[in-house]
Amino acid sequence: MDLNADLGEGFGIWRLGDDLALLDIVTSANVACGFHAGDPATMRRVCLAAAQRGVAVGAQVGYRDLAGFGRRRIEYDPGELRDEVIYQIAALDGMCRVAGTRVRYVKPHGALYNTAAVDEPQATAVVSAVTDYDRTLPVLCQPGSVLARIATGAGLRVVGEGFADRGYRPTGALVPRAAPQALVTAEAEVAERALKMAVERVVVAVDGSTIACPVESICLHGDTPAAVDLARRVRTALTEAGLHVAPFA
Repeated sequence: MDLNADLGEGFGIWRLGDDLALLDIVTSANVACGFHAGDPATMRRVCLAAAQRGVAVGAQVGYRDLAGFGRRRIEYDPGELRDEVIYQIAALDGMCRVAGTRVRYVKPHGALYNTAAVDEPQATAVVSAVTDYDRTLPVLCQPGSVLARIATGAGLRVVGEGFADRGYRPTGALVPRAAPQALVTAEAEVAERALKMAVERVVVAVDGSTIACPVESICLHGDTPAAVDLARRVRTALTEAGLHVAPFA
């Protein structure tokens, strides 16, 4: 099982989360590419630290929305969105190259992640960007989503992702961040949810129902309160359950 986190989400002198501490725990790093967060210096620093630790680097691509942290849905011309995703992948790949590694996968961020999960034109734009840039790159996304379906149809590898620190609706969609029960922050509960995803391939929704969650990677958000402690607890739980924790890419 892979354990991933969103990293490199600072900008300039502003830092968000403890990137270096999380890189000592996770096996894959979804690195912001400068559109929703991140800047060249941050990207280079995180890529170098990930390479030194053997952590796989993924391009976390998002809307051009620094002010909203990429969490506001934006209506895009599909061709423009495709090109902006290519731009972000290429920028991070350049920083990876000088750090002695490479981009290993692509994951949309925030509002783009949620929109591409249900919206065919935006999902197609993301898939087109990956196939145009490097069709060997896997796409990390929610299993059963529109993005997963279109990426599979284009011949890309799709890696299912589950969120140990986010609430799920009975439909399998994530609870919007502004709504109650959007975040799960109790260490024991987060670890239990991660184990259920990894071992039983299910997650408990906010209404108590159990829904399928066939994943190869579990995400913890770097901006979640006590993210480092949560990640450490989850990795320990996975290891103690006899699971090999390693990058999927």
